[in-house]
Amino acid sequence: MRGQTVKRRWQGDPALYAPARYRRPCDYEAFVPKPLTGNLPSLEPALAGVIADAEGAIRSLNATAQPALLPLSRLLLRTESIASSRVEGLQVDARTLARAEVREETGRRPGTVVAEVLANIDAMQLAIEEAAGSQLSLEGIVAIHRALLDRAPNARLAGRIREDQNWIGGNAYNPCAADFVPPPPEELGPLLADLVAFTNDDALPPLMQAALAHAQFETIHPFADGNGRAGRALVQVILRRRGVAPSYVPPISIVLAADRDRYIAGLTDFRRGREDLWLELFGTAAARAASLAASYLDRVVELQETWRAMLKRRAAPRGDAAVWPLIDVLPAHPFVTVPVGVAATARSRPAVAQAIEQLADAGVLVPLGPGRRNRAWEVDGLLGLLAALEVGEPV
Repeated sequence: MRGQTVKRRWQGDPALYAPARYRRPCDYEAFVPKPLTGNLPSLEPALAGVIADAEGAIRSLNATAQPALLPLSRLLLRTESIASSRVEGLQVDARTLARAEVREETGRRPGTVVAEVLANIDAMQLAIEEAAGSQLSLEGIVAIHRALLDRAPNARLAGRIREDQNWIGGNAYNPCAADFVPPPPEELGPLLADLVAFTNDDALPPLMQAALAHAQFETIHPFADGNGRAGRALVQVILRRRGVAPSYVPPISIVLAADRDRYIAGLTDFRRGREDLWLELFGTAAARAASLAASYLDRVVELQETWRAMLKRRAAPRGDAAVWPLIDVLPAHPFVTVPVGVAATARSRPAVAQAIEQLADAGVLVPLGPGRRNRAWEVDGLLGLLAALEVGEPV
């Protein structure tokens, strides 16, 4: 076993509004994992091959990072965030979320679940752009969590290391019948310090480091809520910091979400000392995610060529017209507005407005609604590809 259990007494609460059996004191066992530093598993040749192949697939995905394709990195990051939310039961389809993003840009508040998923995208963006820029710190992890829960109903928990015992499964009143009980709060300080030190040590292969750090984070469960999503953001932080995924994140959560029970079983294997089983599952998921992402990038490039051909059949814009750079950035925006186009292309508002009209005339953009105020346009064919990718289907 990668750790030890410690016995604790739950004091109960006679005044609790719950069935009598939940108001009584009871005993439970919390799991305290071993530190990662100094307790690293060895890799058998076959498992080392799985890890190396997965890293190779991610590096190959990133080798296609031509400047013209970089807008696609935002969409892959977005896809990873959505899938990570889906693991936690936050179900939002691609079209609903994209429409909500447009509404948010025009000052309209999205629903609660959609707001949480949008916050997860913000947290993942923060993780990649800021926390991965240098060595990771506890403050960086806290900042990711704060962005994650900032718009959630329990926003009061955002960015706060827990001070109470939490648990997974069982009932809502005590941990005595829980499926898993993380370490007591007094154990968190040393465990988190060890985790941060481990993530900043480059001795292990990057993907192995990311897999072990994620499993340890989920075992520590340092926050009252949002641990799964924060822990999966940590994976992308490590892959970016180690240079494996400098441009495109592999949407590993897509594969994990497709078989959530197996994912949870893998984390249980890690806690039981079967790191080999967890590393094999994680490495296989990472390779599959890289393959899905590469296929997606190819299809989007084909779609862009279709858009250009549609435009040329309808009109003959000048080579320096704003419509061409707008087509370059469209894959990052399933729905586009004039302000979004201006921000993405650095062209003037009149030039972008004209470009959007040209693309609408050519059938590349489809207007949402009959009005002209705060109008948004859907990008032809993009949401279909995105929806397929988000559920792990071939595109």
